[in-house]
Amino acid sequence: MTSDTILLVGHGSRESSGNDEILAFAQQWRQRQPSWSIEVCFIELADITLAQGLATAAAKSGRVIVVPLILNAAGHVKMDIPQAIDAARVRFPRVQFLYTPELTACDLLLKVVLRRLKTAMKSLDMPDPTTTGVVLLGRGSSDRHANGEMAKMARWVMEETDHPLVDVAFTGITYPRLEKVVQRQHLLGMTQVAVLPYYLFNGTLMERIVRQVANLKTQYPTVRFALTNYFGFEPEVFEVLEQRVNDARLGRPAAMMACDGCKFREFAVEHGQGGHLHDDGTHHGHDHAHPHEHDHPHEHEHEHGHHHHPHVGAPA
Repeated sequence: MTSDTILLVGHGSRESSGNDEILAFAQQWRQRQPSWSIEVCFIELADITLAQGLATAAAKSGRVIVVPLILNAAGHVKMDIPQAIDAARVRFPRVQFLYTPELTACDLLLKVVLRRLKTAMKSLDMPDPTTTGVVLLGRGSSDRHANGEMAKMARWVMEETDHPLVDVAFTGITYPRLEKVVQRQHLLGMTQVAVLPYYLFNGTLMERIVRQVANLKTQYPTVRFALTNYFGFEPEVFEVLEQRVNDARLGRPAAMMACDGCKFREFAVEHGQGGHLHDDGTHHGHDHAHPHEHDHPHEHEHEHGHHHHPHVGAPA
């Protein structure tokens, strides 16, 4: 058995290229950290389930470090993954499971966003930033903390640049949507708009964003638009994950999940809200049906509540 196994947890997408990118990301991470044992699984919409990933990691190590490859903590991070870990602790009582925070807004990811913005400005022939609006476009959540992380990042971008308008928009669940934000920026005199998707990998929502921007170019022929790519394989993403793993190994407070100590997940379970993951990976108790193309509370366009779960470093 290896001393630790890192289990990288991706969201999963019906768009196979998005899942393939996460697998490729894991392979690049193994190349960056050849001494680490790294496995990968998905929350949903992919073949390697959370239960399978946890079982595979537990069979290899006495300690499993579960690392969500998720930008902002909402239902999946606060409820689905902890529930799967709870089930794994029962199945593998001799294995210690540590759970790190999501990526979240931080200086390293700010570097990625600013680099994306610079790329957008170059594609627009470096226009005046005071007449160039910026839209940070995220997935959207029914969790105010997840949406707040987006607003925090937008404010940081404004602090670091000369753009007077750095707005947040969402592709689903909550508001404002991209079209409304562009309308506002146009009315306020912006002649260029840089749309920066706040996404890690490809998927159906990224494809939707491409179509939306194409439609906006038709609606606003006097406005120039630049659309940048998702974060993908930027070195800063790997760096944040490596910080999460090292913090967990050292038992640092930064390695504790943001929802440790809160009561929402417990309340949700007691009142039959959200879902629960069984050891076989089946998921029950949702108040909605799959597939998830429409706007409703769940993480990729749907969310859950959460209850208290053991702190990072708690013994199995």
